[in-house]
Amino acid sequence: MKIGEITQTLAEFAPPAFRESYDNIGLLVGNAQLACTGVLCTLDVTGAVIQEAIERRCNLVVTHHPVIFKGLQKITGSNDSERAIILAIQKNIAIYAIHTNIDNVLHGVNGILARKLGLIKTQVLLPKANTLCKLHTFAPTAYAEKIKNALFEAGAGKIGAYSECSFSTSGTGTFKAGAETHPFVGTIGQRHLEAEEKIEVIFPAVLQQGIVAALLQAHPYEEVAYDIVPLLNTFHQVGSGITGQMPHPTEETAFLEKLKHELKAPVIKHTRLLGKPIQKVAICGGAGSFLIRQAIASGADIFITADVKYHEFFEVNDALILADVGHWESEQFTIELLEAVLQTKFPTFAVLKSKVSTNPIHYF
Repeated sequence: MKIGEITQTLAEFAPPAFRESYDNIGLLVGNAQLACTGVLCTLDVTGAVIQEAIERRCNLVVTHHPVIFKGLQKITGSNDSERAIILAIQKNIAIYAIHTNIDNVLHGVNGILARKLGLIKTQVLLPKANTLCKLHTFAPTAYAEKIKNALFEAGAGKIGAYSECSFSTSGTGTFKAGAETHPFVGTIGQRHLEAEEKIEVIFPAVLQQGIVAALLQAHPYEEVAYDIVPLLNTFHQVGSGITGQMPHPTEETAFLEKLKHELKAPVIKHTRLLGKPIQKVAICGGAGSFLIRQAIASGADIFITADVKYHEFFEVNDALILADVGHWESEQFTIELLEAVLQTKFPTFAVLKSKVSTNPIHYF
């Protein structure tokens, strides 16, 4: 199995198009065409992680945080990141980063944290713009069902928890086949009238290529008429942060105890308690203070994130509890998530979780 086959599975789970513009993701080091001997999943790439990959015979390291983030002008081994890159290249170990794209899918970094806390009815806190399109196409009536099924199979027609969503209207299509055509119906040189259905389906923009290919494959016409229209609609499965409900209202200190236990967090920094139960929870793994206003607007009782600055704690103004659990603590389950995604696709292949703790922060 090639390294590229492994990374393609990750790209399907969290499409690269969902990344933030400042991010650096994908294959950062290595050759996608090489045979993969094993995968090591980690939160960060350090020299110790690359050494672990060597010892455990893994030539692909899948990391959440990209080891190459800002522009590199030189790689001289002056710090641990540079030494890790040099060692990876020397030992022919590939490094693949899956960062804000896996942050921005509902079932990603925030989704697994929500599951650890037992949240239900989850949805994205701040949906990402320009992620939906609509397809209009025109099909002979007898072929409309076949075409809709092909589009659904390719991923079109999903709205929230509903699938196979479409709208059809009946009408009459006209065309005149030219001399060099091979029309499915009608006569060359004569205008033809055909009873047709106009089919409309919504789809995530990242699936456009596959959906158009499915349409062309299923459609009987030599020339298929279709339109693709970008939508401003909100897509609640892609974007920053997540909200969810506790199955039952939970007293504040009991919730914080559960949070601390599940994350094995040495300490949780938080604003003052408000004396009301926790029902709705907002989460953003990693540095999420940019979502404070959205968390308040969502009606959440608590916003769980990391890397909150001193003055940002004032911003909540008792509208909710703001809890900083630590960057590593909020994203640690990403390693487990990456392993699960790859093990599901490749159940007999060596997919390992790194044993190295890359958390640079220690508590006295």
